[in-house]
Amino acid sequence: MLTALVVGAAPLPAIAAGFDITVLGARGGLEDGNLSAYMVHPIGDPRAVLCDAGSVLHGLQVADRHGALDDVPMPTEAPETRPGYVLHHVIRGYLVSHAHLDHVAGLVLVSPDDSAKPIYALPSVNMVLSRDLFNGAVWPNNGDRGAPPQLGLYHYQDIVAGRPVGLAGTGMRVTAFPLSHGSVESTAFLLRSGGDAMLYLGDTGADAVEHSTRLRALWQAVAPLVRAHRLRGIVIECSYDDTHPDTQLWGHLSPRWLLRELAALQDIAHTPLRGMPVLVAHMKPSLRRGPDPVAVIPAELRSGNDMGVDFIVPEQGMRLRWGR
Repeated sequence: MLTALVVGAAPLPAIAAGFDITVLGARGGLEDGNLSAYMVHPIGDPRAVLCDAGSVLHGLQVADRHGALDDVPMPTEAPETRPGYVLHHVIRGYLVSHAHLDHVAGLVLVSPDDSAKPIYALPSVNMVLSRDLFNGAVWPNNGDRGAPPQLGLYHYQDIVAGRPVGLAGTGMRVTAFPLSHGSVESTAFLLRSGGDAMLYLGDTGADAVEHSTRLRALWQAVAPLVRAHRLRGIVIECSYDDTHPDTQLWGHLSPRWLLRELAALQDIAHTPLRGMPVLVAHMKPSLRRGPDPVAVIPAELRSGNDMGVDFIVPEQGMRLRWGR
C-alpha cells in the first residue's frame, strides 16, 4: 500500500495503478468556500468525477494556485482558464452522497457556466435535488426532471444500491451503498478502475448510534477488496471530537466511533488495515474558544490507532495519489 500526496507543485511519484484525488473542499459545514468535494480519476487518465460538490469553482482555483492541476492536458488554444477547462472538460459527472448544502452548494452555484453532465445518486437524493434545489424557485431548473422549464444541463441518473454502473466518459465504474445520516439517506460510493478500488463515504453515523446495519453491510461488501489488497484508500467523515456525546452527533462520526467502525471492517475482512490510507473528511470548525477541532480530531484518532491505519488530514488544494 502506497500513499503519496502533494500540496503545491512537488512531483507525484510514479505508481502503476490506482487513483488521483484532488481536494476541492475539505471541511463540513460553516466554512463556506471549503466544503466537501473530491475530484477523483484513475492514475494516467485525467477524466474525472467529483465526489460531492460543496465547493467547486473556488476549490478548483485553490487547487490551481497550489499546482495540483499543472499536469492536466490542456490545449494551448483553450479559451478557458485552467480551472474553467477542468470544470468544462475534465470533470465528467457528479457523485452526490446527499443533498445537504455543504455537499451540493458548489454544484448549484457553478451550474450557470457548467457543461452538461450526469448527476449520479440514489433516487432519494436526486429527488431532493430536483424538487428542492433545481426547482425554478430556489435556482433555475438546470436538470431534466421537475418543474418546467427544464433546461436539461444535468441528467439525473438514479443508481440502484449495490449494482455497479459505468461512469460515462471516464474509465471508472461505481457502486452505491446507502448510509444512515440521522433522518437523511446518505451514500457511500465504491469507485473501481481495472482491479483497483477506493471508497468514498458521505456523511454517516455509526451503526450503534444510528440503530442501523448499513455500515456493516458496506464493510461486508468491501471486505473482499481489503483481503485482496485492492482497496487503495478510504475517504470517511469524522465531524466532531470525542467531547460530543452520542446524542449530539446528528448522524456523524467522532474519533471513537470512526475507530470502532474501522476495527469492524478489519474484523470482517480478517485482514489488518495497517498502512491503509484513510482521509478524515468533513471535520467541522468550531466557533467556540479553545482547541481547534481540526487539530483535536486527528490527535484523538492517532491516540487510539492501534490498527496502524494512515490517517490523512485533507486541506483544500491537496492532491493525493493512492495506488501500487
